[in-house]
Amino acid sequence: MLFHSYIFVFIFLPVSLIGYYFLAGKGSGREAKLWLAAVSLWFYGCFGIEYLFLLLASVLFNYKAGRKIRECRESGRGGKRAFAVAAAGNLTLLAYFKYMDFFIENWNALCGGDLPLLRAALPVGISFFTFQQISYLADCFRGEIIEGGFTDYMLYIVYFPKLVEGPLTFASELFPQFAGIGGKKPDAEGLMRGICLFIMGMLKKVILADTFGEAVNYGYSNLEMMHGSDALLLIVFYSLQLYFDFSGYCDMARGVSRMFGIELPVNFDSPYQSGNIIEFWKRWHMTLTRFFTKYIYIPLGGNRKGKGKTYRNLLVVFFLSGLWHGAGWNFILWGMMHGILYVLTRAWQERSAAGIGLIKSRGQLHKPDAPKGGRIAGAVGKAFTFCYVSIAWVYFRAESIVQGNFLLGRVFTGGFVRVDRNLAGCFNLDEFWYFLKVLRLDGWEYGHYILMCAFTVFAMMLVFFGKNAAWAAEKIKPKGWTAAVFACLLLWCVLTFSDVSAFLYFNF
Repeated sequence: MLFHSYIFVFIFLPVSLIGYYFLAGKGSGREAKLWLAAVSLWFYGCFGIEYLFLLLASVLFNYKAGRKIRECRESGRGGKRAFAVAAAGNLTLLAYFKYMDFFIENWNALCGGDLPLLRAALPVGISFFTFQQISYLADCFRGEIIEGGFTDYMLYIVYFPKLVEGPLTFASELFPQFAGIGGKKPDAEGLMRGICLFIMGMLKKVILADTFGEAVNYGYSNLEMMHGSDALLLIVFYSLQLYFDFSGYCDMARGVSRMFGIELPVNFDSPYQSGNIIEFWKRWHMTLTRFFTKYIYIPLGGNRKGKGKTYRNLLVVFFLSGLWHGAGWNFILWGMMHGILYVLTRAWQERSAAGIGLIKSRGQLHKPDAPKGGRIAGAVGKAFTFCYVSIAWVYFRAESIVQGNFLLGRVFTGGFVRVDRNLAGCFNLDEFWYFLKVLRLDGWEYGHYILMCAFTVFAMMLVFFGKNAAWAAEKIKPKGWTAAVFACLLLWCVLTFSDVSAFLYFNF
């Protein structure tokens, strides 16, 4: 079941909210949590009943493993072995479904073997709920989770707004909120802001992301026909598609969760406004970054063992990040491209900080003059970061490194001519194309390109200068005209549901 579908908007969400607040309002915290877990399983079961059984088995296994780890800690045995076995079990499950064919392909290529591929269907959201459960086990091992009932744990894992695509959460964030469900009544302001955030996320997905996505799919299906101008636009289009798609999902998830009175962490903070790659990773998929920081980077030693090992730890994190996103060398290359620039940027910042410290040590403690052209330097940093990230996204989207190289090569060898008319036609949505016809612009030689330019300019202005949806939702005033505007936006989104596509991160 997708957030942007008729059954979710008109049946699933209303039924879920009514049942939840009916039970919670009676003071039945446990019954309300069970209801929320039940509708979450209904939500996930719509993707495939076999996935549902796998999810339930995984939840039961990890709950028992968490109890075993806590018992070991309480008895003074530490629980290290129990944690290692449980974590290995989760990673084995993930490896079987997501990475086994990748390993077999590389084994066959290296050793000349002929092992058949498993071609196992990838369960929706397995990367997300596997990481959630490993984080829970790790927190049990660290002693950060002392106790927890099965109902709370199951709801923590299967809670439908975040189940299949995040944001990744810690048990310490949701367990206290679950404890306050009993007696909870609908909060008018919370519902209003949740609905507005949900609609803004839906606009990102069904209007912006899916429109750019249609152009991207056409371009990647016809790369041999693409000229340099087409290839350059494809790179930009995919950067915009991926951002609006994933951040749109997270906005919808946070909006839905707020309707239930449960706060989920912000996952995106206008990442394309970042001045360097370090800032980008503080703004993009923020919950994944903190997951790797807490459970990989810090246990490896973080920055406590010298610069060399710090840089090594960072590269390990980005290698694993690339591998987590997909089973392919193109994903590993994508991760290492980010890791290398991250290390270089950090080394440069540390060198600059050391230079400032040297000046202070010599007694020059006056405040230095503000650098000239600071705004220009900031703009250049943002432009460079966006361009570099967009180039890296090519390998994220491409089916292989070879295809990614081919697309980048077309930028320099394909020649810059008028953009492919069919590529531009992907933006000619009926509701806008009608006005062009009324204005008789459809017969103009360049009329076919008007909407492509308008969409691209609007999207670029939004990502470079606009406020994010989380900020906007907090500033909305509950007035009549606000309700009318969002009702019209919701209607617009609903009218496009017949052409919706799945979220991109369902594949990761």
